Amino acid sequence: MVTRVEIADHIETAFVGAGAADRAELIETAKRSGARPEIVAVLERLPDRRYANLRQLWTELPEIPVRA
Repeated sequence: MVTRVEIADHIETAFVGAGAADRAELIETAKRSGARPEIVAVLERLPDRRYANLRQLWTELPEIPVRA
C-alpha cells in the first residue's frame, strides 16, 4: 500500500527552489530518491499539470491514505 506520507518523503524536494513541479518532475524526483515502483505508478496517474505544493496532489489522489 502507498501512503501520502511515503509519497511526500520521496517528492518533497521537488517543491524546493522553483516552488512548483509538474508530473514529470515529481516522477523523476521520486525515482532519484529510490521510491518503490508503486509510488511511481501512483504519480503517473496524476493529471499533467504544475503542482504548487503537496496539498494539490491530495486533491487528485483522494483514495491514498495518510498512513498505513
